[in-house]
Amino acid sequence: MLWNVNLSRSVEAVTNRDFSLLDLAGEHGAEQVAMTADPETGLRAIVAIHSTVLGPGMGGTRFMAYESEQAALVDVLRLARGMTYKHAVCGNDLGGGKAVIIGDPGALRRDSRRLDALLTGYGRFVDQLRGRYLTAEDVGTTQADMDALRAITPYVTGTSEHLGGSGDPSPATAWGVLHAMHGVAERLWGSASLEGRHLAVSGVGKVGADLVRHLAAAGARITVADVRPEAAAAIAGEVGAVVVAPDEIHRVDCDLFSPCALGATLNATTIPELRCAAVCGCANNQLATEPDGERLAEAGVLYAPDYVVNAGGVINIADETAPGGYDRDRAWTRVATIHDTLLRVFALADEQAITPAVAADRLAEQRIAAARTA
Repeated sequence: MLWNVNLSRSVEAVTNRDFSLLDLAGEHGAEQVAMTADPETGLRAIVAIHSTVLGPGMGGTRFMAYESEQAALVDVLRLARGMTYKHAVCGNDLGGGKAVIIGDPGALRRDSRRLDALLTGYGRFVDQLRGRYLTAEDVGTTQADMDALRAITPYVTGTSEHLGGSGDPSPATAWGVLHAMHGVAERLWGSASLEGRHLAVSGVGKVGADLVRHLAAAGARITVADVRPEAAAAIAGEVGAVVVAPDEIHRVDCDLFSPCALGATLNATTIPELRCAAVCGCANNQLATEPDGERLAEAGVLYAPDYVVNAGGVINIADETAPGGYDRDRAWTRVATIHDTLLRVFALADEQAITPAVAADRLAEQRIAAARTA
């Protein structure tokens, strides 16, 4: 069963069950929410389209064992709104969308038939939205999943290069973070060079590890931490970095602190413990609450907004929608413009006496407003 609620419909046309959805979707400013449930395959999925002002809603599919459908709905609405702002501020001609599949991906991956059936059902679900939503890889899904979906629907991005996609987005994300750090360095010290600067990187997964390699090549001193000691030790041995415990990394006396793991790590407890000039990392939702942006400013720490810094992956994927298809050189040239975007954010923050986090939101909102009136 497909449950689709388009917010342009009149309230009279909506059922009681839909009305609670409208309340939630309205609070998050969503244009459309679609839900599907298939008892045969066990598929339960939600797609939220926050905005199509700049283009079709694009964002990844998150596969997680949510505690309830309502928790999944709240998460997908929040994530879709975040994608609207990310695409807008980085210059993509795309809107904000996101999807969640409710379930345990680990359990399903032990049963290939069930997984294939579920992905087939999900691909048909995405296809029914006729391109208003373009999906991609996210937490719990893989590039192989995107390749499988591509056989069912054309509305998939981030597939393997042999299928015309851009492949793994992690290298592009790390490339973007590096250029964001160049922007931070230029703002703080008058030069984009990172040579001799001390960088503390929390989390050395695919993006974090690539970032550390770039920093080593740039001549930076590096301290790393990861909840997987073997991962931290491996990259440290490769580039000559120092390893500290995950709960100590934010206290390291350094030039730049780079959160590249969990979100909400910048909060009322950790911010007073920071010993850095700036925060610039790829983790999503680094600020635990909105006031934490003010706390950073009061502490004299320059904050590079996370969704500006980590936009390299979506800039790279967005190139797949260009006429003629994906071109890596063109995409990575655009990823490097994160440096310029971040400097615009800092300039607006200065001009309006606001935090960089608020300035990033305003730049995104200005672009969306201009598109509405064009």
